Amino acid sequence: MKRLLIALLAAALLPIPVKAAAVQSADISVAVPSAVLIERSTGEILYEKNAYEHLAPASVTKVMTMLLIAEAVDGGTISLDDSVTASARAASMGGSQIWLEEGEKMSVGEMLKCITVVSANDCCVAMAEHLAGTEEAFVARMNQRAAELGMNDTVFNNPHGLDEVTENKSTVYDMALLMRYALKNKIFKQITGTKNYKVKSSLKTYSWTNKNRLLNEYKYTISGKTG
Repeated sequence: MKRLLIALLAAALLPIPVKAAAVQSADISVAVPSAVLIERSTGEILYEKNAYEHLAPASVTKVMTMLLIAEAVDGGTISLDDSVTASARAASMGGSQIWLEEGEKMSVGEMLKCITVVSANDCCVAMAEHLAGTEEAFVARMNQRAAELGMNDTVFNNPHGLDEVTENKSTVYDMALLMRYALKNKIFKQITGTKNYKVKSSLKTYSWTNKNRLLNEYKYTISGKTG
């Protein structure tokens, strides 16, 4: 399946202002099918390569999932300390996961860390069900929020990006818009910018290292999501 590999989409949204100067495609070569570099404060496109091509965002989908969770906390709908119980559906997810067991309980804050650091599909479904009642209702919220943010070429069909049954579709430009907006959220920025976490559930204690290697390898990296 053709996937959009974004090893830190908009991770190069620099934490300091830069002088915007568009780079011609001929000036640099990027070994990916699609890419975009934008200036964080203005949103100006500095470089793009097939930035509007429709591709599968894979686990970068979780940026929207994390944003909706963080916004729900900010809005008082849920708390980071609220307990979330994993359903059979959440526990059955494949791909990247922490192997939640049905009935296992974990706080919203711990779930959010696992989604960020481990890219946990099982935690995405558990949080979707906790926040919206059903996964389908949460996906509807994802698409509504995408429309509000001007992500005109994006359609979400699931909250995790594991496209075995239904595919999410987007572009790197739309995902850059999303990341730029998400970085304004303090909860999102803090959790995605942390290198290591120890996480506890009702059954286990987990220790995770963020899959975003640029947090260690490039000193200007402040956030991001691998996919």
